[in-house]
Amino acid sequence: MLKLSLTELIQKVDDIPVLPDIVYRVITLTEDPNSTITDLEQVILQDQSLTARILRLANSAYYGYTRTISTISEAVILLGFSTMRNIVLAATMNKFLVSEVPGYGLDKGELWRHSQACAITAWHLARRIKMKNPDKAYTAALLEDIGKVILSVYMKEAYESVLVRLEQEGESFLNVEQEILGFDHAQVGGKIAEKWNLPPDLVETITYHHNPEKAFIDPLLTSVVHVANALVMMMGIGLGLDGIAYPLSTFALDQIGIDSMELQQVMKDVSDLLVDEDGFLTDFSAQV
Repeated sequence: MLKLSLTELIQKVDDIPVLPDIVYRVITLTEDPNSTITDLEQVILQDQSLTARILRLANSAYYGYTRTISTISEAVILLGFSTMRNIVLAATMNKFLVSEVPGYGLDKGELWRHSQACAITAWHLARRIKMKNPDKAYTAALLEDIGKVILSVYMKEAYESVLVRLEQEGESFLNVEQEILGFDHAQVGGKIAEKWNLPPDLVETITYHHNPEKAFIDPLLTSVVHVANALVMMMGIGLGLDGIAYPLSTFALDQIGIDSMELQQVMKDVSDLLVDEDGFLTDFSAQV
């Protein structure tokens, strides 16, 4: 079976374009206490397609405003800088994650729906346990599966054998992925995050979101994303191949410190939000 060498892996990561410059500029502005609403609006308005996607997300049920948000400045005032940073990242990543990922049994849009659902769930979970920065949980969960886009072509070649191993032998998906490919999608995702110059705690969370016990920079953040991913799997959103065998880490549950009843409440809280199509930007034909 096909094994990827480290050189081949790096080459594939190098094929991924860097995040658009506008994303870095928005991140810089939202972290600068001297930035103004006008500063942020002027940067975003330079990209008409991005502006349209941002306004659709801002008006989705997830953000909870009954009045229509019609301008970027209004969105910043009502939602705040941190939330706007999340929306800009989501609107950007939508174009990257929306493609079909056949190697993982995911049709067009499914990986995006799963990623956005994980981000929303992680944010709610982080707030429930009073984590210091729930927006970081949103970002990490949104990006957790970016490695699947790179490895999909190789997984497609091994699809049938992976399916047999998962269904008949009961192995964890990550183990099968490692044995067949030589790397798993989480490791590749971590390499992409490094290429994008994301902070070390986000790189770690993406790399170890299936193995939160390996995290050492921020095991709580990694655990929140891991549990959010599991909850979204339980809700049946973007299951794909790895939804067949997804063990929930007891380490992660200990880290977040909430019981099964509270986890069920988190799922209930977010399930109503996840039916809003605008929150997922699923009108693919309208995207540029």
